[in-house]
Amino acid sequence: MGTKTIGLRDDAYERLKARKREDESFTDLVNRLLDGEQADWREGFGTLDAKAAEELEQAVETSRKQTSAGLAERQQEAIEELSDTEDSDETA
Repeated sequence: MGTKTIGLRDDAYERLKARKREDESFTDLVNRLLDGEQADWREGFGTLDAKAAEELEQAVETSRKQTSAGLAERQQEAIEELSDTEDSDETA
């Protein structure tokens, strides 16, 4: 098996070095990171770009307003129904 020399910017090297364990070589580190990339689907899960996040926020806000309006309407209907029932139920 041969070896290859690759060039890295200092910041990329420092990030790799920070993830490297004491007992592993840089080859072992790269293999672990690449193997983990396929195995760990949760890394980065739940992240949205700014546009998608804004669209989601708008959809949630719209849904909340519709739910709130619907709830207020149902409450008013229930109050009116109870009011009508109480008016017509004068057995006392």
